[in-house]
Amino acid sequence: MKCPFCGFEEDRVLDSRSSRDKTEIRRRRQCINCGRRFTTRETIVLSFPAVIKKSGAREPFDSEKIRNGIKKACEKRPIGMEQINDMVKRIEQYCIEYGENEIPSSVIGEFVMEELKNIDHVAYVRFASVYKEFKDPSQFMEALKQLRNHKNKK
Repeated sequence: MKCPFCGFEEDRVLDSRSSRDKTEIRRRRQCINCGRRFTTRETIVLSFPAVIKKSGAREPFDSEKIRNGIKKACEKRPIGMEQINDMVKRIEQYCIEYGENEIPSSVIGEFVMEELKNIDHVAYVRFASVYKEFKDPSQFMEALKQLRNHKNKK
């Protein structure tokens, strides 16, 4: 670790502590050269796969796009931001566990639909209508039948 004061590249760790949510480690360090103290934080860096769009274009994974799509589907529904953020975290985890360097956007869409199906049926149908590009009412009816079958299986 490079000292922020003198630039020397050796230090010693005086103290290490985990954050409350256990997602980072705080280390108190002292420079061997100048003796000044400083704090560093270590966090896990996750690598997400690239997303392959319907057009074939590739773009970086962006959880904000997922969050915005879910928020739009959940408008005026009794679903709080905490629930939405939890869904996004689970979808991120699914994408990481997918195990490939690239993931089709259709797979991410299916992950989102599965999450919404378990949380709110109206939000599920809203998302499905945009994601699957419903053209007529019969497609809405098919989505509702699938929901009914899913509900009966539980």
